Amino acid sequence: MDGQLAVIGLGSIGSMALWQASRSSDSVVGFEAHSPGHARSAVGGDTRLFRMLYRGTPSYYPILERSRHLWSELEVETSQHILTRCGGLSIGTVDGPYLPHLLDTTRLNGADHEILSRAAMAERYPQHNLRPDDHAVFDPHAGALRTDRAVTAAVAAAQANGATVLPHSPIDEIRETGDGVVVTSGTNSWTFEKVIVSSGAWSRRLMPDYLKAVTETQRIFLSWFVARDASEFSPDRFPIFIRISGDRSMYGAPSVDGVTVKATLDGRGAFTPQADTVPRDLTAEEIAETTETVTEFLPGLVPNIVRSDAFPDLFTADKHSLLGPLRANSRIYCATGFSGAGFKMASGFGEIAAGEALGTRSFQGLDFVRPQRFRTAHALQGRGAASDAPGTQHARSSGST
Repeated sequence: MDGQLAVIGLGSIGSMALWQASRSSDSVVGFEAHSPGHARSAVGGDTRLFRMLYRGTPSYYPILERSRHLWSELEVETSQHILTRCGGLSIGTVDGPYLPHLLDTTRLNGADHEILSRAAMAERYPQHNLRPDDHAVFDPHAGALRTDRAVTAAVAAAQANGATVLPHSPIDEIRETGDGVVVTSGTNSWTFEKVIVSSGAWSRRLMPDYLKAVTETQRIFLSWFVARDASEFSPDRFPIFIRISGDRSMYGAPSVDGVTVKATLDGRGAFTPQADTVPRDLTAEEIAETTETVTEFLPGLVPNIVRSDAFPDLFTADKHSLLGPLRANSRIYCATGFSGAGFKMASGFGEIAAGEALGTRSFQGLDFVRPQRFRTAHALQGRGAASDAPGTQHARSSGST
């Protein structure tokens, strides 16, 4: 046996799972196809939004609360500034499809918030040009996460705790046996008691058929603009934001370099066949819609895209993640499929994955993210389960992980 736990993929979730696992075990190995924090994964793009207010499943709230504390712990442990605590704005039509549902979830959770009228927004945050029927909800605990810094800090903390990191080690196969999991990279192989698969858009290559059927790789693009007055878009004056007003939607973060501001169309993930070959350049249509939207929403930005990029992420059919063993008593644990919304909770998800994979902790109330929800549906549809019979689990990859 080469170790107690292997973590495959050290991006958003894998880096946090490795850090958390290293706190409980001195026999943890992390595999990364490139290097931790590399710019071609879903980690790329400088920042991700952290927020406590959202619309949808109330069960995410405890994970968000725990994640907020863990981001602070990671900062203290590594002396790195990871979460810029600048607050956050959710902006939208008063009676539209966004804010009423967000407020419904917020009231269920009891999250701190403040409703801002159009007049209050004009006074406090004049950078936003609101429509007549828009208002906003302020989240005092929101902020901007520095993605590359978070990942590299977590990996460094894990190494300081005794974890082993193997960069430039793409995984070709994982094979579950009766007493362990064999992990293969090229001509090398290792055997571990348990394995966490957390390789984002590359995870699909290591999945059984029932999960391949309900996942797909999507391309997410980002764009940045120069501010006419950079001081107006500094973190102390410009919170993160998500805005859905009528037919337009956008989200963004304050300037972290003193020059550019991230402002990106919301909800534009689109299918792409391969994680390795995601088109990085924006299309003419994407450029046109982005510049039109930023011209209306944020007149303090020069409406010319000065930087853009695109990244792959793994989406599930119901947009909820895959967090848990492939089946009861499986030694392979999934921590992937976060559908473009995982980074804000990465530290919390990493803690859950590490604790459950090592058997040191169990968590309740997570049925909505368990892979079993799809396996049950797959079996009911009569498509068979021979490919994931106990003791013979195979998953192959033709590329990097």
